[in-house]
Amino acid sequence: METTLTALEIQVTGAVEKLSESVVGIDSTKLARDYRYGLVPIEGQGSGVIIDSKGTIVTNHHVIDGTAKVQVNLKDGRSFMGEVIGSDPATDVALVKVDAQDLPYATLGDSDSLRVGQFALAIGNALGLPGAPTVSLGVISALGRPLPGTDFVIEGLIQTDAAINPGNSGGPLADLEGRVIGLNTAMIPFAQGVGFAIPSGTIKRIIDQIAKQGRVVRPWLGISGLDVNRSVARRYGLSMDSGVLLAEVLRDGPSYRAGLREGDIVVGIGEAKVNDMKTLVTALSKFSIGEEVTISFVRTGSTYETNIRLAESPMPVAPRRR
Repeated sequence: METTLTALEIQVTGAVEKLSESVVGIDSTKLARDYRYGLVPIEGQGSGVIIDSKGTIVTNHHVIDGTAKVQVNLKDGRSFMGEVIGSDPATDVALVKVDAQDLPYATLGDSDSLRVGQFALAIGNALGLPGAPTVSLGVISALGRPLPGTDFVIEGLIQTDAAINPGNSGGPLADLEGRVIGLNTAMIPFAQGVGFAIPSGTIKRIIDQIAKQGRVVRPWLGISGLDVNRSVARRYGLSMDSGVLLAEVLRDGPSYRAGLREGDIVVGIGEAKVNDMKTLVTALSKFSIGEEVTISFVRTGSTYETNIRLAESPMPVAPRRR
């Protein structure tokens, strides 16, 4: 008996068929030190998605972290040795290249146009199960989320209730047209239906920077600070309960040259209000190296402004996962 599909089912299955050929499994091996056996190989599994016909694959940084080469397994059974050509710990995005031509590839969609409540498909090699990639259907639950358990996040994440399991990391989150709108990156183990994906807009920017410069560069202020809240305000006798209290201003950094000092409270950058370090880092990520930005800060109860020419960060910025 032939099964009759609804219009929605036809759309979902069409999107899956369009996208699943470009979804790959990624097997990585890294060396870890064991106090009894010395260096031992640790194997890991994840997913990725091919983004051009020449064999460029986007996946998560944590899938390939610690290894320069990985094994890439295609849906049609072929396997290739892949080389990691660039990686960004802060956004958890990495690029892998395989020596192959005319591969099926996915299209990156527009994450800026997403709306809460629209359907989303998560595709990947869940639990490393053999056979075709696993598909789950859900909705976009929220946009611009921070990742729980991290100190800060550069870009807001897509939250979805589409099932994301170990092995899904690096696989695509897609719309019902089969376009990649995000890269599955994390799930909360003890929650129900709470997963996170890196927006395609972020992926595009990381790909572009790696292609042009071989690495990801970020603007740098040369400061460290403390989130101002009511408790901090009471402790230090501050007249506000938001902002970033500067604990250190590096003498060779752009902030020091612009006149900022320890004890100042940063309350704005450009047009954005700064409530805490997360909002400061997120706003800062919108600017480019060499660009001049206006910083608003409070010193001894009065508000001032100074212009800072942004320099390149001298070290990679990575969220710390607990």
